[in-house]
Amino acid sequence: MSKSARAGDAPKNNPPFEEALKKLEAIVTAMESEDLPLETLLAKYEEGTRLAQICQAKLAEADLKVQQLEKDAAGELKLKPFEPGDATETDR
Repeated sequence: MSKSARAGDAPKNNPPFEEALKKLEAIVTAMESEDLPLETLLAKYEEGTRLAQICQAKLAEADLKVQQLEKDAAGELKLKPFEPGDATETDR
């Protein structure tokens, strides 16, 4: 699969954080304010759950990157490789 084909698939399956959050907020608003049939509510709940998981994963990834940033000897920020086990339970 080419790089452009994978990039084209990403927005449908894994939208950017801001887009996923905006869709999630719209779903919550619709579920709270509209009188929807049970089937529609379930479909919106499923979509909302999927979007919430995407947002959580993107936030966790961003948090990891922030934790990995450190200053080198020259005072410049650099990204150090992630080592599993670097994060401690007290970080939560």
